[in-house]
Amino acid sequence: MKVILNKDVKSLGEEGDVKIVANGYMRNYLFPRGLAIPYNDATVALFESRKAEIEARKEQKRKDSAGMKEKLEALQLVAEMPAGANGKLYGAVTTLTIADLLLKNGFEIERKRIDIPGVTIKNTGNYRIAIKLYEAQSATVELHVKAQGTADTSAEAVKADKSKAAAEAQVLEEKKA
Repeated sequence: MKVILNKDVKSLGEEGDVKIVANGYMRNYLFPRGLAIPYNDATVALFESRKAEIEARKEQKRKDSAGMKEKLEALQLVAEMPAGANGKLYGAVTTLTIADLLLKNGFEIERKRIDIPGVTIKNTGNYRIAIKLYEAQSATVELHVKAQGTADTSAEAVKADKSKAAAEAQVLEEKKA
């Protein structure tokens, strides 16, 4: 059956779109919730009168999406995950992990809109994550995955460990004496 969407429906389309749907979907889901109305001359005339209002809302969504794209592309996310010495993660960085990181940075984005190359990330390193925005727009976010809780093997850490060991050995000698 042919319907005109009264509101945005995630899996179907946006307000004002004309769609052909199954009778049961229309009768049991769309009509009772007020998400769509039947396609006929009267409803077409109604939506023609509201066309400017609907287009203004769509344009506002496009502007908001463009602003969010700029903010997201300027953002660099850092995920600290437990990993082995070779850089292989004990778990994986998934869309849920990235959605949580984005939420901590003030962006509420659905997991379905996050696209990770290769479905999950299982090694430390730098990655580029695609986030789908409104219509065909998408943003690319830099993600740095680093090991958490592993020993720091930098030269400064080695020096600090040696001096700490020497201090402990000196304390033990003083106790013996």
